[in-house]
Amino acid sequence: MHTILWFLYFWLYLIAVLPLYWYLRRLEKRGDRERCDPILHRTVGRWARRLIRAAGAKVTVEGLDKLPAGPAVYVANHQGYFDIPVVLGYLGDDTKPLVAKKEIDRIPLIRRWMRLLHCVFLDRENPRSAVASLNEAAGWVAQGYSMVIFPEGTRSKTGEVAEFKGGAFKIAQKNRVPVVPFVIDGTAELMERNGYWIHGGPVRLRVLDPIDTTNYTKEDWRALPALCESRVREGLAAMRTGR
Repeated sequence: MHTILWFLYFWLYLIAVLPLYWYLRRLEKRGDRERCDPILHRTVGRWARRLIRAAGAKVTVEGLDKLPAGPAVYVANHQGYFDIPVVLGYLGDDTKPLVAKKEIDRIPLIRRWMRLLHCVFLDRENPRSAVASLNEAAGWVAQGYSMVIFPEGTRSKTGEVAEFKGGAFKIAQKNRVPVVPFVIDGTAELMERNGYWIHGGPVRLRVLDPIDTTNYTKEDWRALPALCESRVREGLAAMRTGR
């Protein structure tokens, strides 16, 4: 029953805010991002936090004081579907767009809000399309928006951190912006570990030290995915041992 009620809320809320969506869409078409963005961020962030609370989860957040003031590329481990509302609702006051898998672009209503937020949909099986998507994401960063991406490419089936792919870091390289690793833990327990039935539980998000890429060399960029993977892996281990 809990899961059914959660999904009812999920869809009914999206239907209820359709008039607001069309208003924001008109503002965007007119290029009025100063009015559109604050309302959009409040609406999406509030909805994401309500989804987390409705699931019976409690999120503990650490390190928000480390968030850079300007645009950055945020990279994290990927445990479950609830990673997305956790990022949208808790990673700072400005709701940050994500690079998401192409399948999400097929979900009615969700894709409209995500596109309005400047989320980018990535087809990892099509190299040419994937490059175009990463270029699109880099373009939004150039316009002052941050971007969140899960460099593992898919949700972890073990809860451990998998290899970080290099494509995510091309977004930062094109703009010479900071890369901010962060760690998420506990989201798989909300649904994936339970046969996709929703159960409450604790979730933690910890922002790690930003990496300044201003003076990076080609060698530095090649080493960056492994560096971020190592920091996230160490951060996850530290959280799990109470450090």
